[in-house]
Formats: sequence, C-alpha cells, structure tokens
Amino acid sequence: MTEATATTQLGRWDLKDLYPGPATPELEAGFKELEARVAKFEGLREKLSADMDFEEFMDALEHQEASQRIANRIQQYAGLYFSEDTQNQTAQTMQAKVDQFMATMENRTLFFSLWWKSLDDKAAERLAKDSGEFKYFLHQIRTLKPYTLTEPEEKILNIKNVTGRSALQTLYSMITDRYVFRVTVDGEVKELTRGQLMSLVQGPNPDIRAAAYQELYKVYGNDGPILGQMYQTLVRDYHNENLDLRGFQSPIAVRNLGNDIPDDVVETLLNVAQKNAGVFQRFFKLKAKWLKVKKLRRYDIYAPVSASDKKYDWTEAVQMTMDSFKGFAPKVEELARRVFDENHIDSEVRKGKRGGAFCSSGDPAVTPFVLVNYDGTARDVSTLAHELGHAIHAMLAEHHNVFTFHSTLPLAETASTFAEMVLVDYMLSHETDESVKRDILFAQVDDNYATIMRQIFFAIFERSAHQKVQEGASVDELSAAYMENLKTQFGDSLEIGEEFKWEWVSIPHIFYYPFYVYAYAFGQLLVLALYQQFKKEGQSFVPRFLEVLSSGGSKPPVEILDAAGIDIRKAEFWQGGFDVLAGMVAELEALPAP
Repeated sequence: MTEATATTQLGRWDLKDLYPGPATPELEAGFKELEARVAKFEGLREKLSADMDFEEFMDALEHQEASQRIANRIQQYAGLYFSEDTQNQTAQTMQAKVDQFMATMENRTLFFSLWWKSLDDKAAERLAKDSGEFKYFLHQIRTLKPYTLTEPEEKILNIKNVTGRSALQTLYSMITDRYVFRVTVDGEVKELTRGQLMSLVQGPNPDIRAAAYQELYKVYGNDGPILGQMYQTLVRDYHNENLDLRGFQSPIAVRNLGNDIPDDVVETLLNVAQKNAGVFQRFFKLKAKWLKVKKLRRYDIYAPVSASDKKYDWTEAVQMTMDSFKGFAPKVEELARRVFDENHIDSEVRKGKRGGAFCSSGDPAVTPFVLVNYDGTARDVSTLAHELGHAIHAMLAEHHNVFTFHSTLPLAETASTFAEMVLVDYMLSHETDESVKRDILFAQVDDNYATIMRQIFFAIFERSAHQKVQEGASVDELSAAYMENLKTQFGDSLEIGEEFKWEWVSIPHIFYYPFYVYAYAFGQLLVLALYQQFKKEGQSFVPRFLEVLSSGGSKPPVEILDAAGIDIRKAEFWQGGFDVLAGMVAELEALPAP
C-alpha cells in the first residue's frame, strides 16, 4: 500500500473476507458446512475412550479445530455487522440467530470436552504429550474439571445463556448505543455520540468539560435504575452458575482461571495497586497547580495543561503510527499495513455505530478487523496505535491453531499498550511545539491512570458489587458503594460531582465480561517493565519481545513471562511498575512552574 491509498479518508471496513453479506449463499453455506461438520464429529463419540488410538484422537482434534474456524468466522461476521450499526434490525436479528445456532452446535459437541475432563491423569497425559499445538488447549480444558457439571446440565446452561445473559447484554448495547448527548459548544447545541462527547472532557474549556460529564451521566442516569437492574440480574446469574452450581470460591476466581493466572497473583496486583493510589493523587494535585485551580474536579482529570487543541487528520495519524512502528521494527509496520491493505478498518464516527474501539480476530487465517471512532485528537491517534497493536499481536501468532493463537487476557494488552508507548515516543521526538509536548507528557500519566488505577478500582468495585447484590443491595445502594469507591481512589486530591454515582452503569465491561478490567492494569504495568528493558537494550530487545507476542496463547502466561525474565508472583514486580509511574510524576514536578 502506498501512503496515498486506503489511509486518505475515514470510512467503513469491508467484511467480504468473512462473508459478502448477511443474506448471501456464502453465509448460508457456512451455516450448512458447520452443521455437517458437527454431525460428523458426533459420529466420533463412540470411539472416545481412555485407550483410544492416538492418531484417531488427533483426527478428532483437527476436525474440531477446522470446525471452530468456521464458527469463529460466522460469529465474527455477525458481531462486526452489528457493530457497524447497532440499530440495524437485520443485524440484531442475525446476531440473535447466530447466538442461538452456536449454542446448539456447542451443545452437540459438548461431549468431547466432558469426556476429556473425565479421563484420569495418566490417560490424559498419554494422549496430550505429543499433541503439539493442541497441548496447552487440552491442558486448559482440564483445569475446568473441578467446575464442570453433567452433560445435560451444561446443555441447559448453554441454552439458557442465549435468552438470558446474552440477551440482556445485547439489550444493554441497543439501549446505550442509541444515546445522543447534547452539549452547547460555542453557542451552538451539538448532538454527539459518546466518543465525540468524550473528546470534550479532554479539551481546554473547564465549563465544557463539566457540561460533557454532566450530560453523560444525566443520560445514563435517566436509565440508571433500569441498567442497574440489568446488572443485578447478570450478577445473580453469574453467581448462580459459577459459585452455586460450579463451585468456584469467588466471582473473580472464574476470570482468573480463564486467564490461567493464580488467584494469589491477582490479589497481589490489586493490593499493590490500591496501596499506590497516592501516586495518582499526587499527580492530580500537581495538575491542579498547572491548571491554576485550588483543587481539581473529577471533570478535570483529563484536561490538557495548556490550551493546545491540535488536531491530526486521518492521513497524518496513520502515517505517524506507521512510521513509529517501522522505527521499532519493520516487521511490525508491515503487519499493521495489512489491516489497511485489506480494508479491515472502520474509522469514521457515525450514529448507531458501536462506540469506543476494538480489534476483532477470529480465524488466524483472516487478517484482524479494527474499529475506531476517529475524531482527530492525540488520544484518537493513540487509540489507533493501540488497536493496531492488538492486530499485530494476533498476526504474529497466526501460525498457531484457532485454539491457541489468542493470548489470555492479562497478556492481551501487551502489544497494544507497547504500540501506544512507541507512538508517544515518536510524537514527542517530532513535535516542535513545547505546549503540545507538555500535553503529551501529562497525557501519558493521564493514560496510565485510566489504564491502571481506574481499571483496578473498577475491579475492586465489581468484587464489592457482586457481594452486595447477593446480600440484596438496591441499585441506589450500589451507586452509593461506587461513590465510596471513588472517594477511596481519589482521596482529597479532587472533588467528585454527585452525578458520578451513575458512572458504573456506563462501563460496558462489567456487564459483558466480569472482572475483565484488571487485565488492562496487568498489561500496562507489564509493558512499563518491558519498555524499560527496551530503552536499556535497544534493538537487541526486539526479537525477544516479538517472540513473547508470537507465543499467543500457546503456553501459560507465567511460563511466557518467566522466559522473558519477569516474575509476576512477587509484589516487587508490580511495585516496580508504580515506581516507574512515580518517576514520571517526579519528572513533571520538575518542570518549570506555569
């Protein structure tokens, strides 16, 4: 791709590399092929035994892997088509159809994982030891052995989730993605998406920042009791299934097992982070001095410290990102360009489109798809680099099978966050306006706050909320608990408006993926350590880092990190990340006073 193609204008992605449309023979053929493969797989059921032939066992695994690729393509297409316009009734209907179909297919193939979990350790070791790419996948299945129910029970749960949990989550998206936010800017009332609204809270005007936040939580607050009831129902469902039926000891333990991270490691991370809340409280007090106010308001935490409102057009954003990637490693830039070459990026802002940003990868043979809502801010450029980092991670691991090319959540943010840091260094080295450079430096700490401390306290709130819901807490009581959470997080460093009691119902992750959020902090602190190594070692670091990314999800995270010389079991490791952050704050404190 030349620099003048595919990067010159904002636009939609093209999903034809998955399927040409929602009602096409190709998509229908995908459904039929998957159903035929599942029917054939069901014929293997009678052959499964502890002493079965190893070649037959491998044939079953390879058949299952090929089927999963088709399933992933169908699910990915439905999800991306829905994300283009969450108000599109065809997309809504298709998403529901796919969810129901996949639950049925999963139920018909459930016998394999249940059989695999039922084997004794000796029989499982005989079959798994030479299974190559499938070995870690098989290990992961057996970790769930203590929490697995009977086949009829598992089937009932799968069916129930389609019309229960999944339906509520889809409804949450449909409700919140239709929101329109109205804010007066320069004397004109503007109707904004959430992404556009959030760009205002990062702007230089304190009244507009306050108005944007107040509008955000007024709109969410209007539906707060309804969204809160949806959350309570999801939490009860989660508890009923995972603690009462499956026997997990705590709600967060479910996520930890899925991440293959020991409970005590996660507990250490949360404890160390909570003890270091003062690092960011110190930063917010410093920022108040730069903004020449006695104390920051919660509205002001992302405020620029100077009046710079520099915008970057799309072409410039893409070129900066590519140049920064190339400076780190030409291979990284080459992979990122694939996303543009194949038109796998949806970048424009439009009503109905899913807010925020994400990278989607389903079949290792298909280049990942990236969604951003690009509005020209420096943070939007960073978001582009972040999501392309995810795509690069997936492409580096595309030689693994469909079960092991995705890394577990705690490592899933490694490439994306590292990509952001590479970009920021590039922007700082090429920026000549001192006020813009200063904003970028302050924004680095802002972003570390958003990725580390904010996410940690979301996880702490989730832990508390799950307990309170089981104790019968009302939505108002959950909102009060969230306000207490904010007070602990910020201390006396800033003032918090009453409307922030509804912030928790505006966080999609806690509705969709309980306890997902700590992975952001995990990844960011990990990257701080890795980036320090890069600064010390230079280009000799690059092959080792790319090897970490190339591992995907083919090994336990602890094993992957041990190979890179990182011991996540120790509080000292996590504290080291906060020491880096404290050093960044000290660097800002040393700047000449405004």
